Amino acid sequence: MSAARTPEPLPPLTRLPGGRHNLSREAVEGSQRERMLVAMLQSVAVRGYAATTVADVVGAAAVSRSTFYANYADKEACFVAAYGYAMDRTLAHLSEAAKSLQNLDWHERLRSDIATYMEALAEEPALAATLHVEVLAAGPTAIEHRAQMLGLLASRIAQLNEQARAQQPELPEVPPAAFALYTGGLDELIRDRLRTAGPEQLRDLVEPVLAATRALFGAPPAG
Repeated sequence: MSAARTPEPLPPLTRLPGGRHNLSREAVEGSQRERMLVAMLQSVAVRGYAATTVADVVGAAAVSRSTFYANYADKEACFVAAYGYAMDRTLAHLSEAAKSLQNLDWHERLRSDIATYMEALAEEPALAATLHVEVLAAGPTAIEHRAQMLGLLASRIAQLNEQARAQQPELPEVPPAAFALYTGGLDELIRDRLRTAGPEQLRDLVEPVLAATRALFGAPPAG
C-alpha cells in the first residue's frame, strides 16, 4: 500500500540581499513574483480574499507597490495568478507521486492520487483555502480558473477509470458527466471539512473518498 508523500513547503517570504549580488535581473524579478504569489496565498488564508489588500501582499512579500503593479493590474489579477500557482503546485505533487506507480494496479494509483491531494492541502493550508474556499469570492475570472481545475481533476479520474476498466473489463462504463459530478462533490466535501474541522483533518477524508470512487467505478468495496 502506498503512502502519501509530504510535499515541499511553499517558498519562504525571504527578501533577496540588498546591494551588489550575482543574481540576474530575471532571477530577481522571478523571486519578487513568487513572493507576491505566496504572500497572496497566505494572506487570503488568514484574512479571506475580501479583507486582503495590496498593502498586505506587498508588505509580506517585501516589494514596493510599483513592483506589484508592474506585474499585476490589481488584487484580483494577483489572486488569479496565485490560484494558478497553487493549482500547478498541487497537480505537480500528484504527478510526482504517480511516477513510481506506473506498474501498479489502479487501486494503488487511486489511493496515491487521493492521499497525495489531501496531504498537499493538509500540509499547506494556504493552498487549501485558495483552491477550495476563497476562489469563490474572487470574481468571474477566478471562477473560470476554478472550472478549469475541476475539469483537470475530472479528466484525471476519468483516465484512472479507463485504466481500471482495462485491468478489470467487467467494470461498467461510467457516463462522462459523472466525473464532473464527482469532482464538484469532492470540492464541496473538502470545503465543508475545512469549515468544520480545519485543514489538518483533510487526511481523514482519504478512506471515505476512496470508497466513493470505487462505488463510482462499479468496483466492489475493498476487502
